[in-house]
Amino acid sequence: MGHREKLLQQISEVSFTVNDLTLYLDTHPTDTKALEAISLAIKERKQLLQTYADQFEPLTMDCVCPDTNNSTKSHTKYGEQKHFTWADGPLPWEGGTF
Repeated sequence: MGHREKLLQQISEVSFTVNDLTLYLDTHPTDTKALEAISLAIKERKQLLQTYADQFEPLTMDCVCPDTNNSTKSHTKYGEQKHFTWADGPLPWEGGTF
């Protein structure tokens, strides 16, 4: 498994954790252990998403930065040109899923 695939797997796993804890906290909003766990998971997810965006392309709109270029220049038609990076990565029908 390559670095890209490993990051995608980590993002998928921590995203599942965040979603699962969100559902739990909907019915147990004062559970301190769950609140601590979701805080850590959200922080880890944000960090992983930013790492992925920095090394490849943004996966979520939160990581899109129109003031920069796709640093790896992978999957982009615009090379060194400043551009909206949201569509730089492979689209789902181009094998861009995890």
